[in-house]
Amino acid sequence: MKKTIYLANPYGFSKQQKELLLPPIAEKLKSLGAEVWEPFERNNQQDFSKPGWAYIIAQADLSDVRNCDAIFAIVNGTPPDEGVMVELGVAIALNKEVFLFRDDFRRCTDSENYPLNLMIFAGLPEKGWEDYYYQSVEEIDSKDKALYKWLMEDSEIT
Repeated sequence: MKKTIYLANPYGFSKQQKELLLPPIAEKLKSLGAEVWEPFERNNQQDFSKPGWAYIIAQADLSDVRNCDAIFAIVNGTPPDEGVMVELGVAIALNKEVFLFRDDFRRCTDSENYPLNLMIFAGLPEKGWEDYYYQSVEEIDSKDKALYKWLMEDSEIT
Protein backbone atom coordinates (compact mmCIF):
# COMPACT_ATOMS: atom_id res chain seq x y z
CA MET A 1 0.00 0.00 0.00
CA LYS A 2 1.33 3.43 -0.95
CA LYS A 3 2.14 5.88 1.79
CA THR A 4 0.35 9.20 1.46
CA ILE A 5 2.15 12.51 1.63
CA TYR A 6 0.32 15.78 2.10
CA LEU A 7 2.21 18.36 0.04
CA ALA A 8 1.68 21.54 2.07
CA ASN A 9 2.48 24.51 -0.14
CA PRO A 10 1.42 28.03 -1.11
CA TYR A 11 2.14 27.54 -4.82
CA GLY A 12 -1.47 27.09 -5.90
CA PHE A 13 -2.21 30.78 -5.35
CA SER A 14 0.00 31.76 -8.28
CA LYS A 15 -0.49 30.44 -11.80
CA GLN A 16 3.26 30.63 -12.51
CA GLN A 17 4.25 28.85 -9.31
CA LYS A 18 1.53 26.23 -9.75
CA GLU A 19 2.66 25.48 -13.30
CA LEU A 20 6.43 25.80 -12.87
CA LEU A 21 7.42 25.12 -9.26
CA LEU A 22 4.90 22.62 -7.97
CA PRO A 23 5.06 19.87 -10.65
CA PRO A 24 8.76 18.97 -10.22
CA ILE A 25 8.30 18.53 -6.47
CA ALA A 26 5.09 16.50 -6.77
CA GLU A 27 6.57 14.35 -9.54
CA LYS A 28 9.72 13.65 -7.53
CA LEU A 29 7.61 12.49 -4.57
CA LYS A 30 5.46 10.32 -6.84
CA SER A 31 8.58 8.81 -8.45
CA LEU A 32 9.47 7.42 -5.03
CA GLY A 33 6.18 5.55 -4.91
CA ALA A 34 4.24 7.96 -2.68
CA GLU A 35 0.64 8.96 -3.19
CA VAL A 36 0.77 12.76 -3.16
CA TRP A 37 -2.13 14.77 -1.83
CA GLU A 38 -1.68 18.28 -3.20
CA PRO A 39 -4.35 20.51 -1.62
CA PHE A 40 -4.97 22.86 -4.56
CA GLU A 41 -5.45 19.92 -6.89
CA ARG A 42 -7.70 18.10 -4.43
CA ASN A 43 -9.89 21.18 -3.84
CA ASN A 44 -10.06 22.61 -7.36
CA GLN A 45 -13.66 21.43 -7.75
CA GLN A 46 -14.94 24.01 -5.25
CA ASP A 47 -17.14 26.83 -6.53
CA PHE A 48 -15.39 29.95 -5.25
CA SER A 49 -18.45 32.08 -6.05
CA LYS A 50 -20.55 30.36 -3.37
CA PRO A 51 -20.50 31.58 0.22
CA GLY A 52 -18.69 29.26 2.60
CA TRP A 53 -16.15 27.94 0.08
CA ALA A 54 -13.19 28.93 2.30
CA TYR A 55 -14.47 26.96 5.30
CA ILE A 56 -15.12 23.92 3.12
CA ILE A 57 -11.58 24.00 1.75
CA ALA A 58 -10.03 24.55 5.17
CA GLN A 59 -11.92 21.55 6.56
CA ALA A 60 -10.95 19.39 3.56
CA ASP A 61 -7.28 20.31 4.01
CA LEU A 62 -7.48 19.60 7.73
CA SER A 63 -9.05 16.22 7.01
CA ASP A 64 -6.28 15.41 4.54
CA VAL A 65 -3.61 16.29 7.11
CA ARG A 66 -5.37 14.03 9.63
CA ASN A 67 -5.56 11.15 7.16
CA CYS A 68 -2.16 11.32 5.46
CA ASP A 69 0.89 9.38 6.57
CA ALA A 70 3.31 12.31 6.32
CA ILE A 71 3.60 15.96 5.45
CA PHE A 72 6.11 17.42 3.01
CA ALA A 73 5.93 21.14 3.74
CA ILE A 74 7.34 23.83 1.48
CA VAL A 75 8.58 26.43 3.93
CA ASN A 76 9.93 29.13 1.64
CA GLY A 77 9.44 32.78 2.50
CA THR A 78 10.29 35.04 5.40
CA PRO A 79 8.17 33.99 7.17
CA PRO A 80 6.79 30.89 5.44
CA ASP A 81 3.13 30.82 4.39
CA GLU A 82 0.81 30.85 7.41
CA GLY A 83 -1.49 28.17 5.96
CA VAL A 84 1.45 25.82 5.50
CA MET A 85 2.52 26.57 9.07
CA VAL A 86 -0.93 25.63 10.42
CA GLU A 87 -0.92 22.40 8.40
CA LEU A 88 2.58 21.64 9.66
CA GLY A 89 1.55 22.32 13.26
CA VAL A 90 -1.42 19.96 12.96
CA ALA A 91 0.81 17.26 11.44
CA ILE A 92 3.33 17.67 14.27
CA ALA A 93 0.55 17.47 16.88
CA LEU A 94 -0.72 14.27 15.25
CA ASN A 95 2.79 12.75 15.22
CA LYS A 96 2.89 12.50 11.43
CA GLU A 97 6.20 12.05 9.67
CA VAL A 98 7.48 15.53 8.80
CA PHE A 99 9.71 16.57 5.91
CA LEU A 100 10.60 20.17 5.14
CA PHE A 101 11.56 21.76 1.81
CA ARG A 102 13.23 25.15 1.58
CA ASP A 103 15.26 26.32 -1.37
CA ASP A 104 15.00 29.93 -0.20
CA PHE A 105 18.48 31.01 0.92
CA ARG A 106 17.25 33.78 3.24
CA ARG A 107 17.47 33.04 6.94
CA CYS A 108 14.33 33.55 8.99
CA THR A 109 15.38 32.34 12.40
CA ASP A 110 15.61 32.87 16.11
CA SER A 111 18.30 30.21 16.56
CA GLU A 112 21.85 29.66 15.42
CA ASN A 113 21.03 25.97 14.81
CA TYR A 114 18.06 26.23 12.45
CA PRO A 115 17.46 28.32 9.30
CA LEU A 116 13.84 29.00 10.36
CA ASN A 117 11.88 29.54 13.56
CA LEU A 118 12.77 26.74 15.96
CA MET A 119 9.14 25.59 16.30
CA ILE A 120 9.08 24.55 12.63
CA PHE A 121 11.62 21.87 13.56
CA ALA A 122 9.61 20.52 16.52
CA GLY A 123 8.44 17.54 14.45
CA LEU A 124 11.98 16.51 13.49
CA PRO A 125 14.54 14.66 15.57
CA GLU A 126 16.95 16.78 17.62
CA LYS A 127 19.97 15.07 16.08
CA GLY A 128 19.90 14.38 12.37
CA TRP A 129 17.11 16.85 11.61
CA GLU A 130 19.06 17.79 8.47
CA ASP A 131 18.06 14.41 6.96
CA TYR A 132 14.43 15.60 6.99
CA TYR A 133 15.25 19.02 5.48
CA TYR A 134 15.51 19.39 1.70
CA GLN A 135 17.11 22.34 -0.08
CA SER A 136 16.64 21.30 -3.72
CA VAL A 137 14.29 19.22 -5.84
CA GLU A 138 17.21 16.97 -6.79
CA GLU A 139 17.77 16.15 -3.12
CA ILE A 140 14.22 14.81 -2.58
CA ASP A 141 15.02 11.29 -3.84
CA SER A 142 18.42 11.02 -2.16
CA LYS A 143 18.86 7.54 -0.70
CA ASP A 144 20.79 9.11 2.17
CA LYS A 145 17.88 11.26 3.34
CA ALA A 146 14.96 10.42 5.64
CA LEU A 147 12.14 10.59 3.08
CA TYR A 148 13.61 7.87 0.89
CA LYS A 149 14.31 5.66 3.91
CA TRP A 150 10.82 6.19 5.32
CA LEU A 151 9.12 5.42 2.00
CA MET A 152 11.20 2.29 1.51
CA GLU A 153 10.66 0.79 4.97
CA ASP A 154 8.11 -2.01 4.81
CA SER A 155 8.39 -1.83 1.02
CA GLU A 156 9.34 -4.55 -1.36
CA ILE A 157 11.18 -1.93 -3.44
CA THR A 158 14.72 -1.11 -2.34
